[in-house]
Amino acid sequence: MSDNLTFVHLTDLHVGNPQVQDDQLYSDTSTTLANILAEIKSLVPQPRFIVASGDLTNRGDVGSYEQLKRILADAGLTMPVLFALGNHDRRDGFYPAMLGQTDHGNAPYDHARVIDGIHVIVLDSSVPDKVGGAFEPGQLEWLTAQLDQQPELPKLLVMHHAPALDAKPDMEWESLSIADTESLRQAVAGKHVIGILSGHIHFDRVSNWHGIPVVVGIGQHAATDVTWLHEGLRMLSGASYAIGTLRPSGLSITFAPQPAERRELHSFTFAGMAEMLRKYEASLAAAE
Repeated sequence: MSDNLTFVHLTDLHVGNPQVQDDQLYSDTSTTLANILAEIKSLVPQPRFIVASGDLTNRGDVGSYEQLKRILADAGLTMPVLFALGNHDRRDGFYPAMLGQTDHGNAPYDHARVIDGIHVIVLDSSVPDKVGGAFEPGQLEWLTAQLDQQPELPKLLVMHHAPALDAKPDMEWESLSIADTESLRQAVAGKHVIGILSGHIHFDRVSNWHGIPVVVGIGQHAATDVTWLHEGLRMLSGASYAIGTLRPSGLSITFAPQPAERRELHSFTFAGMAEMLRKYEASLAAAE
């Protein structure tokens, strides 16, 4: 691994199908992503790779993933792009459209790759028809096997749902489940994990989770108003991506926010949270 290797972290692309009206798509995510990719192409030095940590599309249909592929192709990027899946993604749309696979059996999309001396491990934390994240049987065993491979290499984990920072069951919708968070903590203990890259909550946040940096990004759909979290969720216009740099001293993250007037796009109070989650998960099930 060379000194000062850089990469880009994208998340929550929420690309929509241009042929389908989507009332849950609050901004022009296709244009936002195209603009960000053009900016990435101008970076000096060029990042060695890009990770996109889930919610690649807003509906998870084949047409939305085909739109994502068109945007990526038009950008003319030369570095590899690694994808994770989030709660807005659908495996039955992702596998055939993005990978050309029809025999996936709706299995979690877990994969890993060594790029310039960094072992990038991507975990599928999505749960079909649910907002919060969890692991399916066999995923932690797969992760453990990956962590044991080439132990001298720094490990970078990518997953849509960040590990839970507090043991609050009523907040599991915004993170990996508490039980799987603990299982993850045990799996990574003593391993050379330099960071975890996530999304889902739509605001930039860096946490020290048992000594491991956990980096969450705003994404490209909307920005959570962090000054309003005591009331509920208020989504503003806004987008961001992150540039990661791995130095001999460790990982650093620089956020690259996009211009935004912070216009309100959508909001609801916590009093209506349970009903909002019920309706959202019902809409996911109805889409099957």
